[in-house]
Parts: sequence; C-alpha cells; structure tokens
Amino acid sequence: MKLKIGDESPDFTLLDQNNISRSLGDYRNNWLLLYFYPKDYTEGCTKEACGIRDDFFGFKKLNVRVVGVSIDSVKIHKSFAEEYNLPFVLLSDEDKEVVNLYGVWVKKNFMGRRYDGTLRTSFLINPEGKIVKIYGKVKPLEHSKEVLEDLNKIIK
Repeated sequence: MKLKIGDESPDFTLLDQNNISRSLGDYRNNWLLLYFYPKDYTEGCTKEACGIRDDFFGFKKLNVRVVGVSIDSVKIHKSFAEEYNLPFVLLSDEDKEVVNLYGVWVKKNFMGRRYDGTLRTSFLINPEGKIVKIYGKVKPLEHSKEVLEDLNKIIK
C-alpha cells in the first residue's frame, strides 16, 4: 500500500519496549510522529533516536507524541531505550505487519547486495488520524529539527 498525504493512517497494535500493547488509536486526539527505522544500535538509527530525545521537550511542549517502529524485538528495544534514555515509545514489529502496512518494507541495495529492509520514513499524523506529512529519505541528524520546524508552522 502506498500511503499519501490526506490518507487515514492505518491502525495497528504492537508491543512496546515495556511489553505493553499499543494501538494507533491510543494516540487519537494528539499529533503523532510515527517514525520507522531499520535497526536499534546502528549508527544512523542511534543518531536519529538521540536527536529526537534531545529535542523531546519541543515535541512535548506542542503536545506531540513520538513513536518509533522497527522490526527489532521488545527485548532489544528495551535495552536500546534504556541505554540511550529515550523518553518515547518504541514498538516491535517482528512480524513485519506494520512496516508492510505503511509501505516501508522494501527491497534495498547496499554495496551490490540486495535485501529486504525498512526504509527510514516518518509520518506526521494529525489528531483526527490523517497523514499530513510524509518524510522520506530521512537524514538522521536533521530529522527531529525538521519535524519540529514543520510542527511549529502547522500547530501554532
């Protein structure tokens, strides 16, 4: 499924790093940054998560919830979140249901090797559950500030 701006964000239910079941509906009536990333503890994913952590006050001030999703296990998410003091939810999509639902599970090519993986992509979702912005080709170090800049224009 190829999602686009204006689409209803597909609902799902996954376990977070604390083994708590979370659904997209839990975030209804709030702005939500739903970000998909390839793998905990990799350089780009760590930079992206820590950037969001460092700017988290800005999200909180605007009453924006942040949720990260990867195919890593609940156990790995817990370790990653604790090691880097991440103040937001990480969801485990080991069955690849949600990455497929959002169209971010793709064929990738790295140094001539083809493989399936998660495309680093974020969805900004409004309180009614509609996608208002899709961030493709995310730059891990800049992403958090880019989203906050957009939110400050949209929400205020």
